[in-house]
Amino acid sequence: MDAKVLIVDDVETNRLILEEIISGMGCRPILADSAALALEMVQEHAPQLVLTDISMPGMDGYELCRALKSNEKTKNIPIVFISAFDHPEDIVEGLSLGGEDYITKPFVPEVIEARVGVYLRLNEAKQELIEMNRRLQISVSEQLAQMEQEKKNILYALANIASKNSDQEIEYTRRLQRNCRVLAQGMQLSPLFEGKISDSFIETIELAAPICDIGNIGIPMEILRKNTPLTEEEVEVMRTHTDIGAKFLSDLYANSDYNDFVVISVDIIRHHHENWDGSGYPEGLSKNEIPLAAQIVSVIDLYCTLTENADCGREEALEIMRKESGVKLNPDILEICCKISRQLC
Repeated sequence: MDAKVLIVDDVETNRLILEEIISGMGCRPILADSAALALEMVQEHAPQLVLTDISMPGMDGYELCRALKSNEKTKNIPIVFISAFDHPEDIVEGLSLGGEDYITKPFVPEVIEARVGVYLRLNEAKQELIEMNRRLQISVSEQLAQMEQEKKNILYALANIASKNSDQEIEYTRRLQRNCRVLAQGMQLSPLFEGKISDSFIETIELAAPICDIGNIGIPMEILRKNTPLTEEEVEVMRTHTDIGAKFLSDLYANSDYNDFVVISVDIIRHHHENWDGSGYPEGLSKNEIPLAAQIVSVIDLYCTLTENADCGREEALEIMRKESGVKLNPDILEICCKISRQLC
């Protein structure tokens, strides 16, 4: 069996008798002549079972049991009391403290062997169950992560279709993604956004930005690719892409826990056409009513749109964007964007 059994008794004769019994079972006995020493040896040897006397100088067996059961690292070690006390109240107290069993003296080797064998096997089975649960949790976590990635793959595939329907190049989406990350990193270093931009936020906005216009999948092709100005009715249809996209994402994750990716993605999809002065859509939000991630995408979306063609360079694009400061765009975010603009692609 090769299990470690800690024997705690202040009487040497008792320790030696128990040591012989435990060794005869093929187990490894560890001896302690006090509860205080036993606490040290538990940390050092991590036994599979503790056999302890109750009446000992200083800390008694009950106190030892209480100490072990109150410690997260040792609470699952089974404890068997061995004592000359055979009153029912003594037995009840030991069991109420978390002890697994109570054996009265004098020692009967066959009884010791039988009881110790039972609890060692139970402990072994418990450890196997814990390990099985650990592996199961890892397996479930891996499957959930795979499902999460598959959902993102679906989103990105649909976002690519929506981009193609809009005659948008894949390179535009990549620029949007990278530049959102660069701007968010620049904001992270600004006292204005201290505590609002975490590393996790930056990673998530980079993942979420490419699906900002996924709702275009529900807009008729003739509207998306129309070369002449849209009619008022067509504009209203076009504007529904924010609600379509947000609802699609919410439905996709309806049976899942809402994580940062989902929350930030919904914010971006639904609100990246809101304007700082409240003149945007779909809800007419203004200033910091607009989710921060949507504000960032709004700034970068305009930059990428302006610089998509070689006719408009970086400085010219920024000059145009400055005219939208306080109107469409958050002035503070725009200022940071201008400062780090050489890092944008």
